Amino acid sequence: MQWEGPEPWGVRVLSPYTGRPADRERPPPREAGGQAAQPTHRQADTQTHTQADRQTQHRQTHRDADSQTDRHTHRQADSQSDSQTGTQADSQTDRQTHRQADSQSDSQTGTQADSQTGRLTVRLTDRHTGRPIDRQADRYTDRQTHSQVWKMWSWALAGVLFLSTVQAIDFRHHRYEDLVRALLSVQNECPYVTRVYSIGRSVEGRHLYVLEFSDHPGIHEPMEPEFKYVGNMHGNEVLGRELLIQFSQFLCEEYRAGNQRITQLIQDTRIHILPSMNPDGYEVAAQQGPEFNGYLTGRGNSREVDLNRNFPDLNSLMYYYEKTDGQNHHLPLPDNWEEQVEPETLAVIKWMQNYNFVLSANLHGGAVVANYPFDKSRDPRMRGKTTYSATPDDKVFKQLAKTYSYAHSWMHKGWNCGDYFDEGITNGASWYSLSKGMQDFNYLHTNCFEITLELSCDKFPLASVLQKEWLGNREALVSYLEQVHHGIKGMVYDENNNPIANAVISVVGIHHDITSGADGDYFRLLLPGTYTVTASAEGYLPSTSTVTVGPAEAIQLHFHLKPAPKDVNLNKNLLNKKETHSGKTPLRNPGPR
Repeated sequence: MQWEGPEPWGVRVLSPYTGRPADRERPPPREAGGQAAQPTHRQADTQTHTQADRQTQHRQTHRDADSQTDRHTHRQADSQSDSQTGTQADSQTDRQTHRQADSQSDSQTGTQADSQTGRLTVRLTDRHTGRPIDRQADRYTDRQTHSQVWKMWSWALAGVLFLSTVQAIDFRHHRYEDLVRALLSVQNECPYVTRVYSIGRSVEGRHLYVLEFSDHPGIHEPMEPEFKYVGNMHGNEVLGRELLIQFSQFLCEEYRAGNQRITQLIQDTRIHILPSMNPDGYEVAAQQGPEFNGYLTGRGNSREVDLNRNFPDLNSLMYYYEKTDGQNHHLPLPDNWEEQVEPETLAVIKWMQNYNFVLSANLHGGAVVANYPFDKSRDPRMRGKTTYSATPDDKVFKQLAKTYSYAHSWMHKGWNCGDYFDEGITNGASWYSLSKGMQDFNYLHTNCFEITLELSCDKFPLASVLQKEWLGNREALVSYLEQVHHGIKGMVYDENNNPIANAVISVVGIHHDITSGADGDYFRLLLPGTYTVTASAEGYLPSTSTVTVGPAEAIQLHFHLKPAPKDVNLNKNLLNKKETHSGKTPLRNPGPR
């Protein structure tokens, strides 16, 4: 270990057998030019140790020295030593006198080094003066406890290293390079439960980095739900970006510290954190900074496209299907959709398609409220008016929004930023209608339930308020994540216990289905209650069960499907083909939008 500069304390450990300093010394003091002085005190120690071994009277003197003259001599020796080396006496005489004075101090406090009893004395000395500090370690009278002392020092060193990591977390704004370093730093601190990966690039080539937390990073474990947080979709709404960086560091720290709640989450959940969906827009906003940033500066990507108005419009198709009793989940995308969206949007859509996300939140700024779908009004002709646009899972979404709002320090109070939202939540369309948004797209094209969190009145808050914002959101971020473990979950098998992918899970009374993943596992968010659930898949007979959901963790409900007769299978294929074909027709003329 190299010493980079003077430390406030030096530590001298005296041997329990000889009474001499053990082989641990303070680092050499630095000269004015910054170079370390020659460690002449080590040579003096060697000479002193050799002579002390030859003098049989030393131990008796060490035990019995108690005169006031020795105390005075000890101080003089220290003074002389300070003037010569700045840390301790170099001369053989000073070393002997120094030990005698130590003996007198030990005899008065009952902590002297005794080679016969194996006692160990830890002596703290000031690194600048070399004088002892009146702090001593507990005595150990058994030689077997000698190793325990060194273990204690090891744990103390580990604690110092951990604290230094914690203290390195600062509340500041992170530019792109700083963000990347922060994510990699978390991965280095928690290498066995984290993974950093990129889902694509922005228009200007910046990576959209995701930090994953899992007990098996990079692997989907059946029956373990996938969760995601997305921040900084609008480049100038930066609080979500900073909160997700802090949240990543928090998860790592608490996992290392053995926090049972966080450890359980990481073991039972695959957590994905995308701090910045719009790194190009952020750099534009960051150039002006919080003091001069405009309301729209940096909102869009580098092409000035609003990414939350850039997803395929599946709401129009959904509202059409509601009238025609059509498909209610995993709505198909329009032809050539990849050419119609920005690179950042494309990357996120591919991300959603590759991971079977169950729950998500999109972090924004400019207000303080938890916003849930639908964002787009069912009647767009009512210009200037707002109407509530509920999803089939409206009650679930309300509960999700309230979970964050009430866990937040002040969101649930309602009055924020000059606006009032009852209980700190709102339906998106009842606030204002928004087309081609990300949270509606999640619900209509994937299994994922997503809400939008507006977290600050200022889109680009000052760095001085970041700590307050973190403390206000910390519990809410954890509590919302825990909601992914509510409802029901299970596996869908065939008769031979082979998993069935893309099986449809439907709940009576809720006109929105979800599907099983590639491993045959499914996750259905539900409120406490009794439900009738049916699993069906192409080529199999459906299976129905009744289940009661409690307020705690998700109830496991597995299905075993039997093969269907060929004539039933044929009819089902024709029905699916008809639905898929008709699903694309309205997109060519989706209406006034």
